[in-house]
Amino acid sequence: MLYTNHFTQEQWVRLEDPHGKPYFYNPEDSSVRWELPQVPVPAPRSIHKSSQDGDTPAQASPPEEKVPAELDEVGSWEEVSPATAAVRTKTLDKAGVLHRTKTADKGKRLRKKHWSASWTVLEGGVLTFFKDSKTSAAGGLRQPSKFSTPEYTVELRGATLSWAPKDKSSRKNVLELRSRDGSEYLIQHDSEAIISTWHKAIAQGIQELSAELPPEESESSRVDFGSSERLGSWQEKEEDARPNAAAPALGPVGLESDLSKVRHKLRKFLQRRPTLQSLREKGYIKDQVFGCALAALCERERSRVPRFVQQCIRAVEARGLDIDGLYRISGNLATIQKLRYKVDHDERLDLDDGRWEDVHVITGALKLFFRELPEPLFPFSHFRQFIAAIKLQDQARRSRCVRDLVRSLPAPNHDTLRMLFQHLCRVIEHGEQNRMSVQSVAIVFGPTLLRPEVEETSMPMTMVFQNQVVELILQQCADIFPPH
Repeated sequence: MLYTNHFTQEQWVRLEDPHGKPYFYNPEDSSVRWELPQVPVPAPRSIHKSSQDGDTPAQASPPEEKVPAELDEVGSWEEVSPATAAVRTKTLDKAGVLHRTKTADKGKRLRKKHWSASWTVLEGGVLTFFKDSKTSAAGGLRQPSKFSTPEYTVELRGATLSWAPKDKSSRKNVLELRSRDGSEYLIQHDSEAIISTWHKAIAQGIQELSAELPPEESESSRVDFGSSERLGSWQEKEEDARPNAAAPALGPVGLESDLSKVRHKLRKFLQRRPTLQSLREKGYIKDQVFGCALAALCERERSRVPRFVQQCIRAVEARGLDIDGLYRISGNLATIQKLRYKVDHDERLDLDDGRWEDVHVITGALKLFFRELPEPLFPFSHFRQFIAAIKLQDQARRSRCVRDLVRSLPAPNHDTLRMLFQHLCRVIEHGEQNRMSVQSVAIVFGPTLLRPEVEETSMPMTMVFQNQVVELILQQCADIFPPH
């Protein structure tokens, strides 16, 4: 609650201590007191103050200062009565310091929670989180443009508020606020009493605004096919050209006729749409590389191994296989996504471009390519056979069985595996510099290249066998993939 003296413009913010006891805070000089000060009200400038005036307060007069002759929301200085000049309350519902974090932005889940203390103001159905500290932001209640910057503004109309479950946050006393646009916020305070008052104030604001929400608002976005105004340019030009055409009232027959016209025009519009194949031929639509089936991608590119895989392997080997943590260290995720977009939308990819100078970005993009294959490099149909083979106790039989399974793979899968594993063997050869052993590479690539179509309950054990399959192929690479 913000209290403002009508003449002096002095402001005091009502807050509560951890025990719920109210106190008052002056954002101008950061002073704190338990009660509001008794500020004497000066007489209007056109009236001379008299010592015999019975209405004059007994306290000493405030220091003389020039009061600006400006109008306020009530009127001129001469029109203000002493009753109006008393300390009054503005529309500020609540203000204080809370811990907050944003967990979703317009429906999109954010990866990390960044908790921070924030001066929070609830006013007029809007909850505002300020960037600045409590002192500067509180002062900014008078001049926000100079003293504070709102970081998040949440419209309470149509929002929902609840106590956050334990899986959302391990902190205590956490509220979860969801706005109409799909954004989500977590709000917290160590004091249960204080957070309860915030819960009550926000819930009350939401309830009041929801009661004001007209029921027609949710229906306003619906298309009224019976209205000729909504049809716009769909109306026949011949109808617009008719002079003095009277607009008959729409009865049931007229409404049915309009609906029929709309259906007819929609049908004609849909039938005129170009086919997907024609758009591809004209170059308007380019098939993506990431997420495309391996066989379809190789057929489209007329190559045995996808071009992107070849480019990545050449770039990594050209820049040096002795880089520490090759394939283990993750590159910048945002840069990897930019590279992915470039690959999907541009025929000419140059990995020597300065944007892709970090080798970990290229290795990260290559791993992402294999992860996003609709079917992994070891097809789903071969998964159980590979797991059964790696479980064999006889080492010679196990190696022979895995080798035969690899050779039975479809040509695009087999040739891509050959190029990838021969490259990974060259990475392992530089293990003293890059610290990538056979086991390290198998742990990185096992779950990516070999996975079940449906996740099983014993996934930890399955993951061990996945890694062992990749490890065995790396160890027996020369035998499984003999030189041409």
